[in-house]
Amino acid sequence: MSIKQISVFLENKPGTLDKLMALMAESNIDLRALSLAETKDFGIARMIVDDAFAAVNVLKNGDFIASLTPVLAFAVPDEPGGLSKLLTKFTAAGVNIEYMYAFLDVKRVGQACMIFRVSDTEASERALVNAGLKPLTQEDFADL
Repeated sequence: MSIKQISVFLENKPGTLDKLMALMAESNIDLRALSLAETKDFGIARMIVDDAFAAVNVLKNGDFIASLTPVLAFAVPDEPGGLSKLLTKFTAAGVNIEYMYAFLDVKRVGQACMIFRVSDTEASERALVNAGLKPLTQEDFADL
């Protein structure tokens, strides 16, 4: 089952990211993973949080432009070649990766978590499950 990623558009100026994180903290939204991409004028913060729907509402009420995007998440052995083995299965299943990012999972000792945005989430998930992979669920991120 895919998980919900929050994408937030940010002005590329001092204090914007601080304002975003302060709002999340004040609203008791727990951050699980964060990726920040930027251009000259704006950035995109991509986040996995404990409660995606509550976070989007908080962000929109705080005048941030935020949206939910389905992404896939998989645990990867934290060892040389761990990611390569996973990507080989993606290739064999014909899954196209648009972007990805990682974080260490303190509950899954010896593993990292990889977040993948793919071109067709539902079809990719079916193909990867059929290839023997077990995706992480939204519930897996609620109690980290």
